[in-house]
Amino acid sequence: MIVTDKPSSPSFEESLAELESIVNDMENGDLPLNEALEKFERGISLSRLSQQSLERAQQKVQILLKENGEESLADFSEPDAPDAP
Repeated sequence: MIVTDKPSSPSFEESLAELESIVNDMENGDLPLNEALEKFERGISLSRLSQQSLERAQQKVQILLKENGEESLADFSEPDAPDAP
């Protein structure tokens, strides 16, 4: 059995779920200052990890597009939504 000292990073989805939980806890305003600071620090760390995951995914997409003869990513635009009543 191989044991590593480095814990694995959470997946993008796990990071987002934990960030959402942290935001909910902090919005309640019932946390002691030290715990609020710890959660804030964890939130910053998760935010950075998530940003890095998104950047890696974008790089992969750009590589795949280049392999298929596309030059760059195009801006995504939502189709016009029908007017709500």
